Amino acid sequence: MADQAGSSEHSALCLRLMQLFPRVTRGMRRWQDRAAPPPVPSPLSPRHVAALEQIRGGPLTVGELASRLDLSLPTVSGVLADLDRAGLVQRRPDPADRRRTIVQIIPGQATLIGNWLDGAAKPLARVLDKLTPGEQEAFLKAMDLLETELRRQDTDI
Repeated sequence: MADQAGSSEHSALCLRLMQLFPRVTRGMRRWQDRAAPPPVPSPLSPRHVAALEQIRGGPLTVGELASRLDLSLPTVSGVLADLDRAGLVQRRPDPADRRRTIVQIIPGQATLIGNWLDGAAKPLARVLDKLTPGEQEAFLKAMDLLETELRRQDTDI
C-alpha cells in the first residue's frame, strides 16, 4: 500500500512539473522579449539568446560555440547569420587559421546586450535568491539530471 501511495505522489509531482515547464518557458520568453532593447530584434529564439550569452564572454570560433551549445555547425551558422544581420555580432576569419571563423559581439553593442541578457534573467535570479545554497544546488542537479535523461532518451529512439 505504501508503495502505491508513493507512486501516486510521484506521478502527481511529475504531472505538475510537466504542466509547469511549458508555462515557465513561455513566461521567460515573454519577459526576455519585453526586456529586449532596440536594436535587438524581438523575438529572438532561445538559441540566439544562448549564443549571445556564450559570445559575451569573449570571441569564440564558430566551432567552439557549436560545441558549447551542443548544436550542429550549420545551425549555429544560421543563428550567427541572424545576429549578424541584426547588427549584434561580427564574424571574421581567424588570423591563425583562415579555415576558422571567429565571432564576437560588436564592441559598441556589448553593454547593451549585457544589460539585456542580465535583465532577461532577473525573474530567475529573484527566484534563485529565495533558495538556500543547498536548494540551489539541488535544483541545478535536478535540471542537469533531467537534461541528461532526455539526451539519453534521444539516442535510444
